[in-house]
Amino acid sequence: MHYGVAAIVFSAYNEVMFSARLKNLHPYVPGEQPDDADYIKLNANENPYPPCPAVIDAITSLAGCSPEALARYPDPDATALRTEIALFLNRTGGALAQCTVQNGQCIPGAGHELPVPITPDMVYCGNGSDEVLSFLFYACFDAGHPLVTPQISYSFYPVYAGFYGVPLNTVPLTEDGTPDADALVQHANAADAPVLFANPNAPTGGALSRAAIRAMLLRTNRERVFVVDEAYADFAAESVLPLVAEFENLVVVRTFSKSMCGAGMRLGYMIAQPRVVAAITTVKNSVNHFPVDALTQAAGIAACRSDGYYADCAHKIVALRGRFAAFLNAHGWSVLPSHANFVFAKKDGMRGADVYRALKVSGILVRHFAVDGIEDYVRITIGTDEQMAAVEQAIARMD
Repeated sequence: MHYGVAAIVFSAYNEVMFSARLKNLHPYVPGEQPDDADYIKLNANENPYPPCPAVIDAITSLAGCSPEALARYPDPDATALRTEIALFLNRTGGALAQCTVQNGQCIPGAGHELPVPITPDMVYCGNGSDEVLSFLFYACFDAGHPLVTPQISYSFYPVYAGFYGVPLNTVPLTEDGTPDADALVQHANAADAPVLFANPNAPTGGALSRAAIRAMLLRTNRERVFVVDEAYADFAAESVLPLVAEFENLVVVRTFSKSMCGAGMRLGYMIAQPRVVAAITTVKNSVNHFPVDALTQAAGIAACRSDGYYADCAHKIVALRGRFAAFLNAHGWSVLPSHANFVFAKKDGMRGADVYRALKVSGILVRHFAVDGIEDYVRITIGTDEQMAAVEQAIARMD
């Protein structure tokens, strides 16, 4: 007889076989990952474009020309990859959409240059930004001080808080879906607490300016870590990376899953002062001292060296984001300002769950969150021109 996972966990063996803390876990629920290729999948904020050809070449070359590399453990410190990430960020300034591309290389826009170069010892790499966040929770947050974070944000934050026993002090967003800088500062100072927020925010897309975040850092305790999750920063107006040299407690978490077309590779990283990187490395070496596999390291290096390709992808997504938001407004939708690769919107007079179902019937997957305050919204990832044309046709039929 076959028993499902849920049946096993909640069986009569639960009291004996499993720990008490297991019963208190509330796992993260990702967007649907259907096997049916007939769906236009705009529910997980994946990049609609494939990785650059150099990435494919790097993977096939390693597997085909140096297969013995797959029989050996990879570099546990991802030294070459960390070097390339530092060079990539120094060239782009951390905001691909703001770069111009000349001869395939990025030139950061005015005001986006890094005042002090990022060095490899300021970079930590892990299996996706979720693993990086997990290690940050372990190393920098504890039960003694609540973690201050927006009430509506990336839904993995409360999962990790429960996993590590970290109390949360949540702060409502502003009306336009942006983290409330003043409220976050007030709560952090009142509790002498660390701060974590996504900028741009997920799932709303709102973003604080670099100047606003700098003001927050100046007003909060520099002995407490201050984490800015920049998963979507390459689609935004700016990054906070120029502030890392000024504030030793600032940690910036980033990922290859969004702007670098690499969600299937599971590669994330953080930028911070070397002592913070060393602390996270200690956690890594206590869990899995070979976190990033050889193929992913090779792919990441190739991606970093092809910044012009990814800047072009970001430019296309940002331009289409603006056109799609205007289309939604013209069809009676309310759209929050977005600085990410998605829009967060609601159709006036229609429940969010009904919008989700209507689009799914049309073969389009979007993300609906059954959460108070945003239950009437859906999050729609920006796809290709062809995909978004299909979405617009489906939305027009809902009028």
